[in-house]
Amino acid sequence: MKLSELLTSIHPIQIIGTTDKEIHAIQFDSRRVEPGDLFVAQTGTTVDGHTFISGCAEKGAAAVVISDAQYMGKHENMTCVLVEDTNHALGLLADMWYGHPSQQMTLVGVTGTNGKTTIATLLYKMVRAMGKKAGLLSTVVNYVDDEAVPSTHTTPDALALNGLLRRMVDAGCTYAFMEVSSHSIAQERIAGLDFDGALFTNLTRDHIDYHKTFDNYRDTKKRLFDNLKKNAFAITNKDDKNGLVMTQNCPAKVYTYSTRTMADYRAQILEEGFDGMQLMMDGQEVFVPLVGRFNVSNLLCIYGAARALGFEKTEVLRILSTLHAVNGRFETIHSPKGWTAIVDYAHTPDAVDNVIQTIREIIDSRKSKVESQKPKLITVIGCGGNRDKGKRPMMAQIAKRGSEQLILTSDNPRDEDPQDILRDMTEGLSEEERRSTLVIEDRAAAIQTACTLAQKGDVILIAGKGHEDYQIIRGVKHHFDDHEQVRKYI
Repeated sequence: MKLSELLTSIHPIQIIGTTDKEIHAIQFDSRRVEPGDLFVAQTGTTVDGHTFISGCAEKGAAAVVISDAQYMGKHENMTCVLVEDTNHALGLLADMWYGHPSQQMTLVGVTGTNGKTTIATLLYKMVRAMGKKAGLLSTVVNYVDDEAVPSTHTTPDALALNGLLRRMVDAGCTYAFMEVSSHSIAQERIAGLDFDGALFTNLTRDHIDYHKTFDNYRDTKKRLFDNLKKNAFAITNKDDKNGLVMTQNCPAKVYTYSTRTMADYRAQILEEGFDGMQLMMDGQEVFVPLVGRFNVSNLLCIYGAARALGFEKTEVLRILSTLHAVNGRFETIHSPKGWTAIVDYAHTPDAVDNVIQTIREIIDSRKSKVESQKPKLITVIGCGGNRDKGKRPMMAQIAKRGSEQLILTSDNPRDEDPQDILRDMTEGLSEEERRSTLVIEDRAAAIQTACTLAQKGDVILIAGKGHEDYQIIRGVKHHFDDHEQVRKYI
């Protein structure tokens, strides 16, 4: 593509050099630059792409997009393009480079602290069950129709994202559902995308290490809704105090869902167990093979989105009744000895609280059915390293409050000393609570201990990792899967 054509997607402040050049590829990683490429000098939290401009010129880059004027015109064979924000420009350039793929399909984004993966994945499955071709961009895995593509981030970088959307269009996909993380919004990875719908799940403490304050985190999420077009739709959770805040300035058609108050879409639990729930949803009974009040909210969001997309009510409810939990989201493993293990991705205080409340409600409803002793909840939980330290004592406190036995363990310590993380967690416990809490750094040993302690009727919650099949310890990635550890013990 000609540089002159590419630059019509952005609004340069200044250009030094000719734009009558053929661009072979767009790069933001200087290590990948080859002759004829356009290099976009992004500014990140730890690395500034402007420092690699000279190296890109030596490699034969045809042009560079920058946001720092001091780098303008220093390399005579490389055209310099000055813009206000290179991160934003990369999104627009990627959209142009791949032929505006998001405009050629119905694109729906899902944002919030918890529930994004479940909602995006089950919407993708629902639409495909209706005979439509669809794509998925999620934390667990990406899909181009039925082709699985490994996922490395909740939301990919702008080039990878638009490349995947182009593959979806070329494969005949007419719908795409994607998780939209707060990082991707802040870093402009979704700049240039044409969203037809946006869904809000909930907002609780997360990523404060990056956003610094909760208000910044909230306002970043809100930008997805502020930037919707008038003929798009927004679905928001009225049960969350930030639900209506998200859509305050939203130009799109807004729908609400709730399990507690008047809303466009409502549902309540009639009966639940570890294998599913009987719901009254939008005035009709339906059994769903998912568990927990948080999943009622997720299902309402899915239902509302499907209805906003124009799908018929009865068909939507029928398919909802066939959809199973996403990998690592309240997955149950039953032991021959009569206890149940639940593997869940819950890694925020609110998510841990939700999953524990769900388990407690089911345990309490089954007390009379258990022949032996009163069933107990054994929780195995840790906190990730190099992440928000403030939530560590909160998560330990919530887990202790809701469990008969708490086991604190390791969960992706990354570059931190696991013992430091465990000490931070125990700060949320009283002296008495600490005496009855087991601290076992080795996660495999912690899970095995929980399985050994469990009796008939008991429930083991293994929280934090869910679908992840690795542990990062002192910077080294090791294979580790919570499911495998439970099944190995059984």
